[in-house]
Amino acid sequence: MNYKNKTIIGLIENISVLGKNNQKIDLLARIDTGATKSSIDKKIAMDLELGPVIKTKLIRSAHGHSFRPVINVNIILEEKKLRGEFSLADRKHMKYKVLIGQNILKKGFLIDPLKNNSKK
Repeated sequence: MNYKNKTIIGLIENISVLGKNNQKIDLLARIDTGATKSSIDKKIAMDLELGPVIKTKLIRSAHGHSFRPVINVNIILEEKKLRGEFSLADRKHMKYKVLIGQNILKKGFLIDPLKNNSKK
């Protein structure tokens, strides 16, 4: 395996979520190698006018099973502009409003738990 073209990130990363009409929100995201899909808070998706819903997916979480709408989202992570599927969830009670899962991490990232990029 070639590791030279991989970007090393930590467990918490600064990202930008890109919305309609050049809207952008900068925030901290939790990197979760155990999550197959990424997730974003419903309020952020509404504020940035993200969508449309492309499908509904059964999601397993610590809170059980639920069906969630899925949308395509554009983000910037470590200066890379990426597009991926994100499930919509009520994450208002969670510290991180965005969770980056394997579907994004497979696009050229390695995780170093000792790396700290959180600048907020």
